[in-house]
Amino acid sequence: MTTDESPRPDTAPLARRLVAEFLGTGLLVAIVVGSGIAASELSPDDVGLQLLENSLATTLGLAVLIAVLAPLSGAHFNPVVSLADWFLARRTGTPGFPARDIGPYIVAQVVGAIAGALLANAMFGVPTAISSTDRATPSTLLAEVVATAGLVFVIFALVRAGNTRIIPAAVGAYIGAAYWFTSSTSFANPAVTIGRVFSDTFAGIAPVSVAPFLGAQLVGGLMGILLVSILFPGRIPVVADADLDGTNRRLGIAKP
Repeated sequence: MTTDESPRPDTAPLARRLVAEFLGTGLLVAIVVGSGIAASELSPDDVGLQLLENSLATTLGLAVLIAVLAPLSGAHFNPVVSLADWFLARRTGTPGFPARDIGPYIVAQVVGAIAGALLANAMFGVPTAISSTDRATPSTLLAEVVATAGLVFVIFALVRAGNTRIIPAAVGAYIGAAYWFTSSTSFANPAVTIGRVFSDTFAGIAPVSVAPFLGAQLVGGLMGILLVSILFPGRIPVVADADLDGTNRRLGIAKP
């Protein structure tokens, strides 16, 4: 994440950024679905262990993908993140993610997510089939609101605080934790939700659950934007070492 106000650099041509979003979202879904299939095969009688294996793979894989692709596309991998990036920059009047890129980014993310599910199925020799796992209940929809709001808040709070270097680890850790503290196992991503329809395995989601999940994720995204706007209305200036030393001297604080 290389800019002060937006997790998207301005230098890469759109075509390259779209390839990065396609690749990143596709590999993310391949990690989620593939590790879910592996977990089911390795621990067929222990759902808790399956979830642990799935969440660990996702935590580590997502952090790596963000670290590698953020300098190119911003590593959104998520339509809600793209929308939040545009909206928050618009609100502060600073250069950020342009509206004209939202549609192409979302298309690349959704197509990549579907391709990732198909790739995971192929790697494990699992027939591609539409998932039959109905996940939409009042509790899981509330969980998706919470999970998505938290994701948006983590990303853009760190951006505005100038801590962009830790975003890969922080986002990976948050999603890994949200696997466990949300009843939905934290999809928190419309593109990933759509992609997981195409694998009738541990990580799949039935088409009937998709629209409610997408609605909950959009609500969560709006809540995350609201939290960022209230708590981080603008970029927090970084205090230079010289300024900090001067402030400490005035306060009588010895330099460690």
